[in-house]
Amino acid sequence: MTKRTDRTELFKGIKTLIFALFNLFLGPVFLSFAFSKPDDKLYIPLVILGSLICLLAIFLVFRGLKRITNSFFNKQ
Repeated sequence: MTKRTDRTELFKGIKTLIFALFNLFLGPVFLSFAFSKPDDKLYIPLVILGSLICLLAIFLVFRGLKRITNSFFNKQ
């Protein structure tokens, strides 16, 4: 077995990190919209949505990094 990088897994990890980067910007935008108008009727849904997007972004960063490192070390 040759020690080579699994390119398909590497590209999946990079795609996951790009999607995580998008969420890393989108989540705080929703939170800032919510915190700018705390008296609005959409305050609670925007805080919940922004928090969930931020948590998703953190999860996707770890998942993408794990995929990239697994592609380097040929772990399945």
